[in-house]
Amino acid sequence: MHFAICSSHFSYLNTPNFPPFITLLFNLSLFPLFSSAFFPPFKRKEETMVVHSQSAALDHCSLIKTCKPTTSVFKGIPVVDLRDPEAKNLIVKTCEEYGFFKLVNHGVPMEFFTRLEAEALKFFNLPQSDKDKAGPPDPFGYGFKKIGSNGDVGWVEYLLLNTNPQITSLKSLTVFRETPEIFRSSAVNDYIQAVKRMTFEVVELLADGLKIEPRDALSRLLRDEKSDSCFRLNHYPPCPELQALGGRNLIGFGEHTDPQIISVLRSNNTSGLQICLRDKTWVSVPPDQTSFFINVGDALQVMTNGRLRSVRHRVLAESMRSRVSMIYFGGPPLSEKIAPLASLMAKGEESLYEEFTWWEYKTSAYKSRLGDYRLGLFEKKTGGAAGQ
Repeated sequence: MHFAICSSHFSYLNTPNFPPFITLLFNLSLFPLFSSAFFPPFKRKEETMVVHSQSAALDHCSLIKTCKPTTSVFKGIPVVDLRDPEAKNLIVKTCEEYGFFKLVNHGVPMEFFTRLEAEALKFFNLPQSDKDKAGPPDPFGYGFKKIGSNGDVGWVEYLLLNTNPQITSLKSLTVFRETPEIFRSSAVNDYIQAVKRMTFEVVELLADGLKIEPRDALSRLLRDEKSDSCFRLNHYPPCPELQALGGRNLIGFGEHTDPQIISVLRSNNTSGLQICLRDKTWVSVPPDQTSFFINVGDALQVMTNGRLRSVRHRVLAESMRSRVSMIYFGGPPLSEKIAPLASLMAKGEESLYEEFTWWEYKTSAYKSRLGDYRLGLFEKKTGGAAGQ
């Protein structure tokens, strides 16, 4: 087994030459689930991503985790049409069976996808010295390779952002004050606002399908002015070194579940995303740049008392093509108590989990490794919880 170097960092953009889009990105910053510390940066592709010998390639990747090739492509990805009259029931069914589905006919303009992706690539293609001005994370901004502070690494660089304008860092206030026009019309803001509206609709349909009362029991947490929702842009550079790894795949982002209520992912047309089925089989998800992929998060698993299960997933690096993904993580306010919803509990049914606040869960997750079963710490010992 090989392991790789990886890192993540954030910093304040306070240079007159920095692109306005990037200034916006780092001042919409998210409080990341896994805070990141400084690590030696990605160098430009032409400097280090292309190597000239097998031994050099292996040395360059020697700390990044690899895995055996997975040739199985999941042809049974559940698909939900948001305009289907049966959408509420289909969403429940797919979340119960897989914790994951593809959403089509979602209403988010394709223009928002392409514009944000183009702007993101402009940033990720900047010289490393320019990107470093946005790091290390504190905890907002740019990071790469290192994922959290507990040794997890991957072949990835990323931007971590906050989607709640009510929650800003001190460094953000300067940009809000000096360049307010950026926030009225931008690739980032247009995309996030459209995805938020769509996500509210999805979780309300889910509530309808589950017969949760009130109908906005989930969506109100995401709409709350103190919502701890997040947005992340991931970039997985091409990795020609893969040919020197004896057929093994390089991990871009290691296996994990998302802690929030729901995750909404869109990527370009490059493969790499994999999910773990209930039988522990890893399968590749065919890319679809026009659709969204929806994940059940840990918080939703608890709120449904294990009826819906968060899905384990990971991303593998490609040898010749870069992958860009954008993920909205719908999270509750930090003070929100997470527990099974009363309207979902049958008479006499016991909760499988101890009650906790979202802040407590985030704090616990920060102390864990990426692949740990984090909910295990919050399961009732005698309740027969759903398990990993």
